[in-house]
Amino acid sequence: MSIEIIKMCLKYVSYFFVVYMIIYSTFLFVSAIIGSLKIYKNRYKDIMHNKIEHDYYVPVSILIPAYNEEKVILASVKSLFSLNYKLFEIIVINDGSTDKTLDVLKKEFDLKRVDRPYNKQLDTKQIKGVYENKFGNILLTVIDKENGGKSDSLNAGINLSRFPYFLAMDADSALQEDSLEQLVRPILEEENVVACGGFIRLNNAVVLENGKVKSYRLPNNLLICMQILEYDRSFLASRILLDEYNGNLIISGAFGLFQKDMVIACKGYDVSTVGEDFEIVIKLHSFCHKNNIDYSIKYVPEAICWTQAPNNLRDLIKQRKRWYSGLVQCMFKYKEMFFNYRYGFISFISYFYYLFFELLAPFIEVFGTITTLVALLYGLLNVPFMIIFYTLYTLFGCIMTLTTFFTRVHLANNVLSFTDACKAFLVCIFEIVVLRFILMVSRLTTVFSSKKKKMKWDKLKRMEMKV
Repeated sequence: MSIEIIKMCLKYVSYFFVVYMIIYSTFLFVSAIIGSLKIYKNRYKDIMHNKIEHDYYVPVSILIPAYNEEKVILASVKSLFSLNYKLFEIIVINDGSTDKTLDVLKKEFDLKRVDRPYNKQLDTKQIKGVYENKFGNILLTVIDKENGGKSDSLNAGINLSRFPYFLAMDADSALQEDSLEQLVRPILEEENVVACGGFIRLNNAVVLENGKVKSYRLPNNLLICMQILEYDRSFLASRILLDEYNGNLIISGAFGLFQKDMVIACKGYDVSTVGEDFEIVIKLHSFCHKNNIDYSIKYVPEAICWTQAPNNLRDLIKQRKRWYSGLVQCMFKYKEMFFNYRYGFISFISYFYYLFFELLAPFIEVFGTITTLVALLYGLLNVPFMIIFYTLYTLFGCIMTLTTFFTRVHLANNVLSFTDACKAFLVCIFEIVVLRFILMVSRLTTVFSSKKKKMKWDKLKRMEMKV
């Protein structure tokens, strides 16, 4: 291959990356600004008491799928008893755990086996037993069933739930006292809301007491610190921007509220995908568009759920490979949304974003690395320019990350020590330069192994929660 052909190829490749980076950077910048402004605006409304005040509470069934969660399940359930909410029930679905998940629940809450009839509207694995006890006006139900995965567990919980809305949350998560009340607000304000998602924060170094944050700090574990910054950037920025035009395609499986009848009409959670939280939201978008249903899917950053992050690299890679596998499945399953005018902004912005900046991102990043090496090999790389370019890119990423992180800390009234503030500055560089590269490689390997072990639960190391 002649040097002229290589030069021409590199020229057009450079054009592509310039356009790609401009679009991506602009999206991040705009989303971070809009996200911060919206949260400040909502906080000002709270201060001025301009939010809807009400005595009416939407009845909610809280569903907690659990598989081998004996270390965290009690703390998760106990956190719900501190909720400042009047009408809810708790349903834990024990999905064939091989540890003492069921035993610790039965012992701690003095659960008794009941013969409870229910309407099986969604197909699930066999239910082996139902256990209940009532605490004031809160009914705690534990479903013991054969192992079928998280989606199957949620479908079983929907079948036995009594209320018109259900909240899906993870077994390693805990809610603040006002989380559910905040999450329900869009349903009270608008008639067409079919789903709401909240803000996910990491609780690895947080102590909750009676539903309130007692102490907040950045942990000593560098990997967890990087994930904290990553979560704050993701949930504060892009999701708020997408929410402006009803364009969110995902509600985190750790904290999502859904209209039960609508989910049943969509035939529930798809047990053939590992990305059940992504799939159910896209399915709702697709179902409502195809049936001309006026609907809205909301994101509520004031509603906070605290969940655990993987505390070692092996578990983190395992988690992200599963997420990416779910993304691949869902994007291909709903490929009809790609540049389809019927879906409006969802097609031309949301689907486009997830396709080019999430699904294809690892391939584009690897291609860019290879192109840079080829240019260097043939002496066509302007090394000083590339150093300046990558330095500016890193600084831009740091500014975006720190802006969202400190905005979240300030608006949540968390107290951050000077040491933790300095730690955040240092960690954000490692997150951009190191963690992103590792996750890029892990996502690439997922492409070649996504057909294996699809529906098994993640076997991640759990730590006891401080609730």
